[in-house]
Amino acid sequence: MKKRTISSLFPFLLLFSAGAVLSGCNTIEGAGKDIEKAGQKIEQAAEDAD
Repeated sequence: MKKRTISSLFPFLLLFSAGAVLSGCNTIEGAGKDIEKAGQKIEQAAEDAD
């Protein structure tokens, strides 16, 4: 019976794990874009100060 329960939960665990991984990638991509924009603003401010 224990083996049957694990077998029936496996697809749900797999789906949940895939969702977590995909949302994590999206979050990292957004953070990368924010950091890139901040770097561009700092670079532009440094050029304006010259």
